[in-house]
Amino acid sequence: MTILVTGATGRVGHHLVQQLVQRDAKVRVLTRTPASADFPATVEVMQGDLLDLAALRRAFAGVSTLFLLNAVTGDEFTQALITLNIARESGVERVVYLSVFGADSAVSVPHFAVKFGGERMLDAMGFSATVLRPTYFIDNEVMIRDIILQHGIYPMPLGGKGVAMVDARDIAEVAALELIRRDQAIDKLPSETINLVGPDSLTGTGAAAIWSDLLGRPVHYAGDDPHGFEQNMATFMPAWMAYEMRLMAERYVSDGMLPEPGDRERLVRLLGRPLHSYRDFARALIA
Repeated sequence: MTILVTGATGRVGHHLVQQLVQRDAKVRVLTRTPASADFPATVEVMQGDLLDLAALRRAFAGVSTLFLLNAVTGDEFTQALITLNIARESGVERVVYLSVFGADSAVSVPHFAVKFGGERMLDAMGFSATVLRPTYFIDNEVMIRDIILQHGIYPMPLGGKGVAMVDARDIAEVAALELIRRDQAIDKLPSETINLVGPDSLTGTGAAAIWSDLLGRPVHYAGDDPHGFEQNMATFMPAWMAYEMRLMAERYVSDGMLPEPGDRERLVRLLGRPLHSYRDFARALIA
Protein backbone atom coordinates (compact mmCIF):
# COMPACT_ATOMS: atom_id res chain seq x y z
CA MET A 1 0.00 0.00 0.00
CA THR A 2 0.99 3.64 -0.35
CA ILE A 3 2.15 6.03 2.39
CA LEU A 4 1.28 9.67 1.80
CA VAL A 5 3.80 12.17 3.20
CA THR A 6 2.93 15.83 3.73
CA GLY A 7 5.61 18.40 4.53
CA ALA A 8 7.99 16.27 2.48
CA THR A 9 10.34 19.07 1.41
CA GLY A 10 11.08 20.28 4.95
CA ARG A 11 13.82 19.17 7.31
CA VAL A 12 11.92 16.25 8.80
CA GLY A 13 10.01 15.34 5.63
CA HIS A 14 13.11 15.14 3.44
CA HIS A 15 14.82 12.72 5.83
CA LEU A 16 11.57 10.78 6.27
CA VAL A 17 11.13 10.15 2.55
CA GLN A 18 14.71 8.87 2.39
CA GLN A 19 14.11 6.55 5.34
CA LEU A 20 10.93 5.15 3.80
CA VAL A 21 12.57 4.59 0.42
CA GLN A 22 15.47 2.77 2.10
CA ARG A 23 12.89 0.46 3.67
CA ASP A 24 11.24 -0.22 0.28
CA ALA A 25 7.99 1.54 1.19
CA LYS A 26 5.74 2.84 -1.56
CA VAL A 27 5.76 6.62 -1.05
CA ARG A 28 3.67 9.46 -2.41
CA VAL A 29 4.33 13.10 -1.50
CA LEU A 30 2.10 16.14 -1.81
CA THR A 31 3.96 19.39 -2.46
CA ARG A 32 3.26 22.84 -3.86
CA THR A 33 6.41 22.78 -6.00
CA PRO A 34 7.07 19.37 -7.58
CA ALA A 35 9.72 20.81 -9.92
CA SER A 36 11.96 21.69 -6.99
CA ALA A 37 11.36 18.45 -5.08
CA ASP A 38 14.51 16.32 -5.02
CA PHE A 39 13.25 12.78 -4.39
CA PRO A 40 14.29 9.33 -5.62
CA ALA A 41 12.63 8.22 -8.85
CA THR A 42 10.49 5.68 -7.00
CA VAL A 43 8.67 8.44 -5.08
CA GLU A 44 5.37 9.56 -6.60
CA VAL A 45 5.14 13.37 -6.50
CA MET A 46 1.77 15.12 -6.64
CA GLN A 47 1.19 18.87 -6.75
CA GLY A 48 -1.12 20.57 -4.28
CA ASP A 49 -1.45 21.77 -0.71
CA LEU A 50 -3.57 21.00 2.33
CA LEU A 51 -6.22 23.58 1.44
CA ASP A 52 -6.64 22.31 -2.13
CA LEU A 53 -9.51 19.85 -1.72
CA ALA A 54 -9.33 18.43 -5.25
CA ALA A 55 -5.58 17.83 -4.92
CA LEU A 56 -6.03 16.28 -1.48
CA ARG A 57 -8.65 13.86 -2.75
CA ARG A 58 -6.39 12.86 -5.64
CA ALA A 59 -3.45 12.44 -3.28
CA PHE A 60 -5.41 10.15 -0.94
CA ALA A 61 -6.58 7.81 -3.72
CA GLY A 62 -5.11 4.38 -3.00
CA VAL A 63 -3.34 5.55 0.17
CA SER A 64 -3.25 3.35 3.25
CA THR A 65 -1.32 5.47 5.77
CA LEU A 66 -0.75 9.21 6.26
CA PHE A 67 2.15 11.19 7.68
CA LEU A 68 0.71 14.56 8.66
CA LEU A 69 3.09 17.46 9.20
CA ASN A 70 1.73 21.00 9.28
CA ALA A 71 4.10 23.95 9.04
CA VAL A 72 3.62 26.88 11.41
CA THR A 73 1.25 29.09 9.43
CA GLY A 74 -1.70 31.32 10.20
CA ASP A 75 -4.11 28.66 8.92
CA GLU A 76 -2.30 25.64 10.35
CA PHE A 77 -5.31 24.36 12.31
CA THR A 78 -7.62 24.59 9.30
CA GLN A 79 -5.10 22.64 7.23
CA ALA A 80 -4.90 19.87 9.83
CA LEU A 81 -8.66 19.52 10.26
CA ILE A 82 -9.37 19.50 6.53
CA THR A 83 -6.64 16.95 5.85
CA LEU A 84 -7.90 14.59 8.55
CA ASN A 85 -11.47 14.95 7.32
CA ILE A 86 -10.44 14.12 3.75
CA ALA A 87 -8.36 11.22 5.06
CA ARG A 88 -11.37 9.74 6.82
CA GLU A 89 -13.56 10.41 3.78
CA SER A 90 -11.00 8.47 1.71
CA GLY A 91 -10.96 5.52 4.10
CA VAL A 92 -7.52 6.23 5.54
CA GLU A 93 -7.44 5.36 9.24
CA ARG A 94 -3.72 4.97 9.93
CA VAL A 95 -1.82 8.15 10.74
CA VAL A 96 1.51 9.31 12.13
CA TYR A 97 1.08 12.90 13.29
CA LEU A 98 3.92 15.29 14.05
CA SER A 99 2.80 17.23 17.11
CA VAL A 100 5.04 18.97 19.67
CA PHE A 101 6.37 18.20 23.14
CA GLY A 102 4.02 19.54 25.80
CA ALA A 103 1.20 20.21 23.32
CA ASP A 104 -1.42 19.51 25.97
CA SER A 105 -0.08 22.03 28.49
CA ALA A 106 1.50 24.94 26.57
CA VAL A 107 -1.84 26.53 25.71
CA SER A 108 -0.40 30.05 25.36
CA VAL A 109 1.79 29.07 22.39
CA PRO A 110 -0.41 29.07 19.26
CA HIS A 111 1.20 26.24 17.32
CA PHE A 112 1.38 24.08 20.46
CA ALA A 113 -2.35 24.57 21.01
CA VAL A 114 -3.01 23.81 17.34
CA LYS A 115 -1.07 20.54 17.56
CA PHE A 116 -3.08 19.50 20.60
CA GLY A 117 -6.25 20.26 18.65
CA GLY A 118 -5.02 17.86 15.97
CA GLU A 119 -4.32 15.21 18.60
CA ARG A 120 -7.84 15.57 19.97
CA MET A 121 -9.33 15.19 16.49
CA LEU A 122 -7.34 12.01 15.87
CA ASP A 123 -8.67 10.58 19.11
CA ALA A 124 -12.27 11.72 18.67
CA MET A 125 -12.49 10.44 15.09
CA GLY A 126 -11.11 7.02 15.92
CA PHE A 127 -7.90 7.08 13.88
CA SER A 128 -5.19 4.50 14.53
CA ALA A 129 -2.46 7.04 15.24
CA THR A 130 1.04 7.50 16.50
CA VAL A 131 1.45 11.02 17.84
CA LEU A 132 5.08 12.15 17.76
CA ARG A 133 5.90 14.95 20.19
CA PRO A 134 9.35 16.38 19.41
CA THR A 135 11.12 18.96 21.52
CA TYR A 136 12.97 21.94 20.00
CA PHE A 137 14.80 20.89 16.83
CA ILE A 138 18.58 20.94 17.01
CA ASP A 139 18.43 21.83 13.32
CA ASN A 140 16.94 25.24 14.21
CA GLU A 141 20.42 26.27 15.28
CA VAL A 142 21.17 26.84 11.60
CA MET A 143 19.17 30.08 11.93
CA ILE A 144 21.48 31.45 14.65
CA ARG A 145 24.78 30.04 13.38
CA ASP A 146 26.06 33.34 11.98
CA ILE A 147 25.23 35.23 15.17
CA ILE A 148 27.22 32.69 17.17
CA LEU A 149 30.19 32.60 14.81
CA GLN A 150 30.39 36.30 13.98
CA HIS A 151 29.41 37.88 17.30
CA GLY A 152 30.23 35.27 19.93
CA ILE A 153 26.67 35.34 21.26
CA TYR A 154 24.31 32.43 21.80
CA PRO A 155 20.95 34.20 21.32
CA MET A 156 18.33 31.49 21.85
CA PRO A 157 16.66 32.07 25.25
CA LEU A 158 16.66 28.49 26.49
CA GLY A 159 16.57 29.40 30.17
CA GLY A 160 17.99 27.34 32.99
CA LYS A 161 15.53 24.45 33.26
CA GLY A 162 16.89 22.49 30.28
CA VAL A 163 15.72 21.65 26.75
CA ALA A 164 16.40 18.17 25.37
CA MET A 165 16.83 19.24 21.74
CA VAL A 166 16.17 16.56 19.15
CA ASP A 167 17.77 16.01 15.75
CA ALA A 168 15.47 15.97 12.70
CA ARG A 169 17.14 12.74 11.54
CA ASP A 170 16.01 10.99 14.71
CA ILE A 171 12.47 12.36 14.32
CA ALA A 172 12.33 11.15 10.72
CA GLU A 173 13.61 7.66 11.46
CA VAL A 174 11.13 7.10 14.29
CA ALA A 175 8.37 8.42 12.01
CA ALA A 176 9.39 5.98 9.26
CA LEU A 177 9.41 3.04 11.65
CA GLU A 178 5.96 3.96 12.96
CA LEU A 179 4.52 4.53 9.48
CA ILE A 180 5.70 1.14 8.29
CA ARG A 181 4.55 -0.58 11.49
CA ARG A 182 1.05 0.82 11.13
CA ASP A 183 0.94 0.37 7.36
CA GLN A 184 1.87 -3.31 7.57
CA ALA A 185 -0.35 -4.20 10.51
CA ILE A 186 -3.16 -6.61 9.70
CA ASP A 187 -5.60 -4.74 11.95
CA LYS A 188 -5.78 -1.22 13.34
CA LEU A 189 -3.23 -0.76 16.11
CA PRO A 190 -3.94 1.10 19.36
CA SER A 191 -3.02 4.78 19.30
CA GLU A 192 0.01 5.94 21.23
CA THR A 193 2.18 8.97 21.89
CA ILE A 194 5.99 9.07 21.66
CA ASN A 195 8.06 11.91 23.09
CA LEU A 196 11.00 12.69 20.79
CA VAL A 197 13.93 14.06 22.75
CA GLY A 198 17.68 14.37 22.46
CA PRO A 199 20.41 12.85 24.64
CA ASP A 200 21.29 16.15 26.35
CA SER A 201 19.18 18.59 28.36
CA LEU A 202 20.71 21.95 27.49
CA THR A 203 20.41 25.29 29.25
CA GLY A 204 21.29 28.59 27.61
CA THR A 205 24.63 28.77 29.39
CA GLY A 206 25.25 25.10 28.63
CA ALA A 207 24.72 25.56 24.90
CA ALA A 208 27.01 28.62 24.91
CA ALA A 209 29.67 26.59 26.72
CA ILE A 210 29.58 23.89 24.02
CA TRP A 211 30.07 26.51 21.30
CA SER A 212 32.91 28.11 23.30
CA ASP A 213 34.63 24.76 23.58
CA LEU A 214 34.22 23.91 19.88
CA LEU A 215 35.35 27.35 18.67
CA GLY A 216 38.17 27.77 21.18
CA ARG A 217 36.94 31.26 22.09
CA PRO A 218 34.25 32.67 24.38
CA VAL A 219 30.60 32.49 23.34
CA HIS A 220 28.29 34.28 25.76
CA TYR A 221 24.68 33.48 26.49
CA ALA A 222 22.43 36.45 25.66
CA GLY A 223 20.13 35.74 28.59
CA ASP A 224 16.59 34.64 29.28
CA ASP A 225 14.76 37.77 28.10
CA PRO A 226 13.12 36.82 24.77
CA HIS A 227 12.52 40.43 23.62
CA GLY A 228 15.75 40.67 21.65
CA PHE A 229 15.20 37.20 20.23
CA GLU A 230 11.79 38.25 18.91
CA GLN A 231 13.29 41.36 17.29
CA ASN A 232 15.97 39.28 15.58
CA MET A 233 13.44 36.70 14.32
CA ALA A 234 11.27 39.50 12.93
CA THR A 235 14.08 40.48 10.53
CA PHE A 236 13.49 37.34 8.43
CA MET A 237 9.97 36.11 9.28
CA PRO A 238 6.52 37.71 9.69
CA ALA A 239 6.01 39.66 12.92
CA TRP A 240 3.23 37.34 14.09
CA MET A 241 5.52 34.33 13.68
CA ALA A 242 8.40 36.04 15.48
CA TYR A 243 6.02 36.79 18.34
CA GLU A 244 4.96 33.15 18.42
CA MET A 245 8.62 32.13 18.60
CA ARG A 246 8.96 34.49 21.56
CA LEU A 247 6.01 32.81 23.31
CA MET A 248 7.66 29.46 22.68
CA ALA A 249 10.95 30.71 24.13
CA GLU A 250 9.13 32.02 27.21
CA ARG A 251 7.88 28.49 27.68
CA TYR A 252 11.43 27.15 27.54
CA VAL A 253 12.46 29.60 30.24
CA SER A 254 9.51 28.90 32.52
CA ASP A 255 9.22 25.12 32.10
CA GLY A 256 12.02 23.78 29.92
CA MET A 257 11.50 20.68 27.76
CA LEU A 258 12.69 17.80 29.86
CA PRO A 259 12.20 14.12 29.01
CA GLU A 260 9.83 12.00 31.01
CA PRO A 261 11.28 8.87 32.65
CA GLY A 262 12.09 6.29 30.00
CA ASP A 263 11.76 8.61 26.97
CA ARG A 264 15.40 8.41 25.93
CA GLU A 265 15.68 4.69 26.55
CA ARG A 266 12.55 4.04 24.46
CA LEU A 267 13.98 5.94 21.50
CA VAL A 268 17.33 4.18 21.68
CA ARG A 269 15.51 0.82 21.66
CA LEU A 270 13.39 1.86 18.68
CA LEU A 271 16.35 3.13 16.66
CA GLY A 272 18.89 0.54 17.78
CA ARG A 273 21.54 3.26 18.08
CA PRO A 274 22.42 6.33 20.17
CA LEU A 275 20.55 9.59 19.58
CA HIS A 276 22.30 12.37 17.65
CA SER A 277 23.91 14.87 19.99
CA TYR A 278 23.88 18.66 20.05
CA ARG A 279 27.68 18.83 20.20
CA ASP A 280 28.10 16.77 17.04
CA PHE A 281 25.53 18.88 15.17
CA ALA A 282 27.21 22.11 16.26
CA ARG A 283 30.60 20.75 15.22
CA ALA A 284 29.23 20.03 11.75
CA LEU A 285 27.85 23.59 11.50
CA ILE A 286 31.29 25.01 12.17
CA ALA A 287 33.04 22.84 9.58
